[in-house]
Amino acid sequence: MIVAGKGGVGKTTVSAGLAMAAAQIGLRVLFVELDEKPGAERILSCSTPLGYESTEIALIDPQCGTGHISARRITPQAALSDYLDTHGLGRISRRLMKSGIIDIIATAAPGIDDLLVLGKIKALELENVADLIVVDGPAAGHAISMLMAPRALHQSVSAGPIHQQAEDILEMLADGLRCQVMLVTLPETTPVNELVETAFAVEEEVGVQLAPLVINNVEEHGVLSIPQSLNPQSGLVQAAQFHNSRVQLQTQEIARLSQNLALPKLTLPFFSAMHCEILAATLLDQIRLLQ
Repeated sequence: MIVAGKGGVGKTTVSAGLAMAAAQIGLRVLFVELDEKPGAERILSCSTPLGYESTEIALIDPQCGTGHISARRITPQAALSDYLDTHGLGRISRRLMKSGIIDIIATAAPGIDDLLVLGKIKALELENVADLIVVDGPAAGHAISMLMAPRALHQSVSAGPIHQQAEDILEMLADGLRCQVMLVTLPETTPVNELVETAFAVEEEVGVQLAPLVINNVEEHGVLSIPQSLNPQSGLVQAAQFHNSRVQLQTQEIARLSQNLALPKLTLPFFSAMHCEILAATLLDQIRLLQ
């Protein structure tokens, strides 16, 4: 499952909550971070920075049973070094990494860095390292280019390991049982616009199946009644008016999203990144309602 969305919509928090939800029903979960940012460690309560090798995440919920989460960060540099090591080129791989060879390769062959990352994810999926791999993907624009990279390289390179790797990744992306994209948005105009554009691009240009959409930070309470006896200039009235205008805007944007995309939707209220277990339980409840 690749989770993507516009920056600032809570993509990493939702990714971590999804991983936690799967663990709570007993699944073995691998959480994959692509961006070199510390957010995932904080949300997953990981005491050490994520690296290329898997780190076990301690789960405090006793309902998890046999489920568990491991997490790792996959970068193009580390994926290339791993590839060279497994092909008997370990002696030169470290020298190549220090020389910044991945930047040179990426410039010469656009998309090769994305192919390296997706190739490693594909390898982990084939090795059955987990029942579910949750990828905290890049922002929506980069997510599209990342998913389109294998097809572009498959068409431009007619033979050899790059062609075969691209072909294997395309096979994974086209199989809805092996790969889906979950898009996250806020119920606001700009994020909804970007999600709609991204959804069409994922399905039509990339050919990856879409999972239910996630609408994050939805107001839990409806329109508030404001007694006429209150002073219209009071802070309480102004706060209630602001809340009501926000609820109205969110309602309009959710309706517009439904008109543009006939996909199941999961709606989540605001959750602090420190309340990942609560988010996981809410996601499970929402998913059960769709079944």
